[in-house]
Amino acid sequence: MADFFFIAGALIVAITAVGLFRVLRGPDDADRVMAAQLLGTGGVAALLLAEVRGTRGAVDVALVLAFLAAFSGVAFVNASLGEGSGDNTSEHTEDDALN
Repeated sequence: MADFFFIAGALIVAITAVGLFRVLRGPDDADRVMAAQLLGTGGVAALLLAEVRGTRGAVDVALVLAFLAAFSGVAFVNASLGEGSGDNTSEHTEDDALN
C-alpha cells in the first residue's frame, strides 16, 4: 500500500510541476488561470493523500485551497468580461418604464 501512495504522490507532484510551468510560460491568460486551477487541484489531492497517511488537519486546508481555486476562476471570468457586461442592475423607476 505504501508503494501506491508513493506512486500517486509522485504523479501528483509531476502534474503540478507541469501546471507550474504553464503558469509561468502560458501563452495566454486563460491558459495561466487553467494551470492555476490545476495547481489547486493538485494541492488538494496531495493534502488528501497526506490525510490518508495520518496528517491531521489536511482536509481543512484542502477545503480552503479548493475554495480559493474556484474563486480565482470566477474572479478571472469576471475580470475578463470587462466593464459594462454582465448583469444590468441599474435601477429603473416606474416613469422610465412608461416612456
